[in-house]
Amino acid sequence: MRTYRFDALTGLDDLHQHEEPVAEPQRGEILLRIQAVSLNYRDIAMPLGRYPSPAKPGLIPTSDAAAEVMEVGEGVTQFRPGDRVIGAFHPRWFGGERPRSFAADSYGSAQDGWLSEYKVVSQEAVVPLPDGLSWEEGSTLPCAAATAWCALAGGTPIRAGQTVLTLGTGGVSIFAVQLAKAVGARVIATTSSADKAERLVALGADEVLNYRELPDWGDAVRELTGGRGVERIVEVGGSSTIGQSLKAVAVDGEVVLVGFLGSEPANIDYFDIQGTYARLRSISVGDRGNLVEAVRAIGESGIRPVIDAVYPFEDAAAAFQHLASGEHVGKVVVRIAAGGS
Repeated sequence: MRTYRFDALTGLDDLHQHEEPVAEPQRGEILLRIQAVSLNYRDIAMPLGRYPSPAKPGLIPTSDAAAEVMEVGEGVTQFRPGDRVIGAFHPRWFGGERPRSFAADSYGSAQDGWLSEYKVVSQEAVVPLPDGLSWEEGSTLPCAAATAWCALAGGTPIRAGQTVLTLGTGGVSIFAVQLAKAVGARVIATTSSADKAERLVALGADEVLNYRELPDWGDAVRELTGGRGVERIVEVGGSSTIGQSLKAVAVDGEVVLVGFLGSEPANIDYFDIQGTYARLRSISVGDRGNLVEAVRAIGESGIRPVIDAVYPFEDAAAAFQHLASGEHVGKVVVRIAAGGS
C-alpha cells in the first residue's frame, strides 16, 4: 500500500511517500480502506516546530479520516465489510476521565495516523458515518466537528438567544458557527478579509469583525452586545487572541480554550482573568461520545461540512502547503481512494 510519513520534523518538505505492506486485522480489529483524510492545524504544527507537545518523527500524519471496512478480525461484532466509518480522534477515550494512554494514543504525534491507503484499528476506534455525508465530508468530523460540539454543548450547553463568538475560518470555527446557529444562538465571528466575511455571513454569522481593521475587537464585540459581552467564546487563537477574548466574554460566560494558532505573547496577568468573572475551560477535542453526539447533531440539523479544497493522494504535500497558507475557509481534504463519493 502507499502511505506518507514525515521522515523528519524540520519542515513540510519532510513529507514523503512510502510503499508498505497491508496489516491483517487481529481479534477485535478491522481493516479499513481509507477513502479521505482531512487536515488540522496540528498536522502542520508538528513539522513546523509549533506543536506544544512532544512529537515523534517518522510517523504517518493526520488524525481524521473516513474509511470503508474491508475485513474484520475474530470477535468483531460492531461492523462488517462494506460499512462506512470515521475514526475517533482519541481512539481509547470512551468517556469520563482521559485514559493514562491519552498522549501515547495520539495519531500523528505518538502513533501512526491515517494518511495511507489502508489501516487496521480496534472496532471501538471508529464510529458509523451517516449515509447522507460523502467520504470527504465525513473525514472532516473527528476533530473539528467534535471539538466545536464539545465547546458549545459541554460545560453549560449554549442555548437559543445566547451569543457565541468564533475566531477565524478554520474547521473548528466554521463548525461552531453552523452548530451555534442550529440551536438558535446569535453568532459574532472574526476574520481577516471581506471575502471571508461574506462566507461567514452566508453560513449564518450575524455579525463579522475584521480583526486586521479592528485590533481591539474585544471592545467591538462588547459594543455589539450592548456592553454585556458574549456567553461563549470558541478560542482557537491561543496566546495571540486570549487577551481580546477576555475583553469580549460576558460575566458568567465561558471561554473555551481550543487551539494554539497564534505565537505572540499573551501579555495578560492574573487580574485580566479573575476580573472577567467568567469560566475558562480547556478541551482536547472530546471523547468518543462527543463525536457520536456531534455526528448526530450534524445529521439531524442538515449541516453540510464546509470543504475549502480536495487534493488527490498524489498531491498530499500540496494540501499541507495550502493549509499552512491560512487562506482556507473550512477544511482541507485529501482524497485517497479514486472516485470518492
